[in-house]
Amino acid sequence: MAEQRELDPEDAKIVTLARSARARTGAAEGAAVRDTDGRTYSACTVALPSLRLTALQAAVAAAVASGAEGLEAAAVVTSAGAVDADSLAAVRDLTREATVLRADATGAVLEVLG
Repeated sequence: MAEQRELDPEDAKIVTLARSARARTGAAEGAAVRDTDGRTYSACTVALPSLRLTALQAAVAAAVASGAEGLEAAAVVTSAGAVDADSLAAVRDLTREATVLRADATGAVLEVLG
């Protein structure tokens, strides 16, 4: 069983946004990011014949497309045992030290990558 940690309200918000994106679409994953201006972006897994993105890659892409130059934090809601390496790389491309939270479908944070 995962150890619950007290989340900062802004981190709790991106976990909630990630959960909502996943639930809304029934996708494998949901993700949300917060940029250095405090704006948030959420997305879900994209699995089209011509385009495949993890939820976190899609959320980072949305942030970049909106002009974000850096990220403070990211959250991914997944049943996977770890954050996908390509997902983590997308976050690190913008900000090496951004916090990445991995949560389950209930919103319980299972892992914090810093």
